Parts: sequence; C-alpha cells; structure tokens
Amino acid sequence: MVLPMYIFGQPVLRKVAEEIDVNNYEGLQELIQNMYETNKKAEGVGLAGPQVGKSIRLFIVDLDVISDDMPEYKGFLHAFINPEILESSEETSSYEEGCLSVPGIHESVKRPVKIHVKYTDENLKEHDEWIDGFLARVFQHEYDHLDGKLFVDHLSTFRKQLIKSKLVNMTKGKFSASYKCKANR
Repeated sequence: MVLPMYIFGQPVLRKVAEEIDVNNYEGLQELIQNMYETNKKAEGVGLAGPQVGKSIRLFIVDLDVISDDMPEYKGFLHAFINPEILESSEETSSYEEGCLSVPGIHESVKRPVKIHVKYTDENLKEHDEWIDGFLARVFQHEYDHLDGKLFVDHLSTFRKQLIKSKLVNMTKGKFSASYKCKANR
C-alpha cells in the first residue's frame, strides 16, 4: 500500500524518532513493504519512518533505481531498523541531495564519505559494518530524519535564505509533487 508522504512543515519530521522493539512491533514487515512500495512510487532512493508519519527508527534504501549508473547497487533493497552511526571518516564530499519530504529543492550537502554503522535488517539480523560511497550518503540522509533533521539543515545561512520562500510555501501546502502527500493545506 502506498502511504502519504509527510511534507516539510509537518511536526513528525522534526521529532526524534523512538527505537523499535523488533520483537513486539506489530505490523513491522507490512510497514517495511509499504515503505518500499511508497518509495518506488515516488521514485526515491530512501524513505524514513517519519516521512510516512511514523516517529520510529526505521528507514529503507532502494539503490536499484540508480544501478544503470552505479552497477554495484543492482538489486540493492534494504531496511535499517534502529540504526546507529558509531564513527565517521574525516574525509568528506559534497553532492546534490533532494528529499521526498522537501519536493522541488536540491542542494549540495557535505557529508563524511565513510561511516561505521550498526543496525538490524528486515530479517532481524544485526549488522556492524563500515559503509562508504553513495550508500553512506543515503544512510546519513535517512538517519538525519530519525533525529528530526532534514538535508536543508546542513546548508549555509546564505543557501537557506535563498530557499526560504519555497520552504514557507511548503508549510502552506503550496508545492508540487507527483506522489500522495500529507501537508498543511
């Protein structure tokens, strides 16, 4: 089932999400499948619980959509439950990011290129590993959602000023998106 995307201005996007008790969270597998379906319909590469109105520490990543350009991600579809970033490299890179909850805005964001992470996957298997490349960037972007942050929070004061009117319009429901949304209309 395709879920509505919560858009900039919705309070759930600014809350620190709660950890999931993987043994007692009813409907977790169904929610993960719905998030995969919602993300695919919106043509995204990742989707976090808060973006579909769930203030829980869960996100999914689908990098198969970019596998024509990055063949190493062919078939990459993964859920991250209660993820943690334990360590980050000092080396950073900048790359243009967008967000399904902030439609129509794309800005360059600087992030560490390699991160040490811990998480539980959709099969309830625990992982402790280093990730890098585009996956590390997407992981950090989605992880920010779990802490109530958005990619626009990483912008300079000058860049924030340039997009301020677009963000204000989003809070008023004035934006365009090709997917089902929940906004302040």
